[in-house]
Amino acid sequence: MANVTGIPVYKKIGATPVPVTAHDQARVVIVGAGPVGLALALDLGRRGQPVTVLNRLDFVAHCSKAICFSKRSLDILDRLGAGDAAVEKGVTWNVGKVFWGASESPIYQFDTLPVKDQKRPGFINIQQYYIEEYLLDGCRALPNIDIRWGHTVDAVTALNDGAELTVTAVDGSYKLRADWIVACDGARSTVRDKLGLDFEGRVFEDNFLIADIRMKHEMPAERWFWFDPPFNPGRSALMHKQPDDVWRLDFQLGWNIDREAATRLENVEPFIRAMLGENLEFEREWYSVYSFQCRRMARFVHGHVIFAGDAAHLVSPFGARGCNGGLADADNLGWKLDLVLNGEADESLIETYNLEAVATADENILNSTRSTDFLTPKSKASQALRDAVLELAKEHAFARPFVNSGRLSTAVSYAESPLSTPDEDAWEGGVAPGMPVLDAPLADGWLLDELGNHFVLLACGGDQPVPPSVRLVALEPNGLAAQRLGLMPGASVLVRPDQYVAARWQQPTPTAVETALRRAKGETLCLQ
Repeated sequence: MANVTGIPVYKKIGATPVPVTAHDQARVVIVGAGPVGLALALDLGRRGQPVTVLNRLDFVAHCSKAICFSKRSLDILDRLGAGDAAVEKGVTWNVGKVFWGASESPIYQFDTLPVKDQKRPGFINIQQYYIEEYLLDGCRALPNIDIRWGHTVDAVTALNDGAELTVTAVDGSYKLRADWIVACDGARSTVRDKLGLDFEGRVFEDNFLIADIRMKHEMPAERWFWFDPPFNPGRSALMHKQPDDVWRLDFQLGWNIDREAATRLENVEPFIRAMLGENLEFEREWYSVYSFQCRRMARFVHGHVIFAGDAAHLVSPFGARGCNGGLADADNLGWKLDLVLNGEADESLIETYNLEAVATADENILNSTRSTDFLTPKSKASQALRDAVLELAKEHAFARPFVNSGRLSTAVSYAESPLSTPDEDAWEGGVAPGMPVLDAPLADGWLLDELGNHFVLLACGGDQPVPPSVRLVALEPNGLAAQRLGLMPGASVLVRPDQYVAARWQQPTPTAVETALRRAKGETLCLQ
């Protein structure tokens, strides 16, 4: 079913009436009900914060967007109560294969979950609208989350202690005053545009065809990537399996093309049949042509207006860093904004969202740019170098890390975060401050599930006093969780609410834990 906007509808919801007052107020307004906006709303809502969400459409769209969700995103969805539904519906995969030329055998394959015995796989494939549905279900269960469908932002006015939006709905317009606004309204962000802000970075001169098709086809649930295949010579191709017998096919087309003609059935079908066989029976699900940018805003925080997801940064789809990076933004921001709203932290804590989210965006942009440069060599010398790497990768493991068909999204470490307490003790291995906790099985569950939404002290044996706002979780000294954290008996790790390590000690003291907690909450920040 298609709406009057021409966008296919997955779930019709209907327009929300305007509020009874022409001048409305809210503590937090999130603009955009995509996966990033809904994840942040659900995070804040589960922490007890009142949240208002504005979405210009009055339905969940069915069009083809993100499909690859990384383990880190699944860990975030678990914390929000949506992980089980996503994994149950999604197609689990850990193996990627790289092909070159006409060979039917991959030149090599890789594992996206090299460390086993974790609750979640390296990746699942699932259509974005399902993720939105599961997050929306969680939001609807909370009375403190108000989602307004069919409400469009027309103007944004920044204030010293908040911002004011002018909003239009089907049945009228109104003003909405907010203490904080978070723009999660995508690549063409209205909020960013109304504030006169823009991206910095690089636009790539290439086009790619997405062909999502429905078919019965017996192939493993793996990521298959081709360099210079016979069905798309001189270019690349990609294939992923999705739920509901839907397959994502991606073909590089080049720059100077007729984009409208490229999506016509008579032009798409030869690609599909050349890849999968002349006698293949399939149905069209979605065809589109895209080009992409690797760009970001200079800053993600502008007073009391904050940007997240595609509204703040854009990357190529190779490596699945777009939506996964956006969910990382929501994960980073939620607990910080909660502390500020509760008066438990100064507003300067929000500046650390800018620092850490920019670091994540920069790593994603760097990897996406390198992937694209490897996929599309711009000179004969670059082409020769790439082909030499592919040739070596067939037989030599040392060359395989240099093959770049899209470095797949992983959690980003905040090595320079001002919220982290540097190690004073000597450590062998483990998880350093600024890195996310590595999952492991416990006697009655999983380590990451034990962390929840709180500051947690993971203690390896011993009686270790903790501040009132910190939960104590005792780990078996010889258990796998303690081993992965590098904890000897008596040692402990302080974990942030987003499951990142804030500090660690071989022999902690109450003073050391309290000091690290104050630092992790931003109480000792000195930011320029």
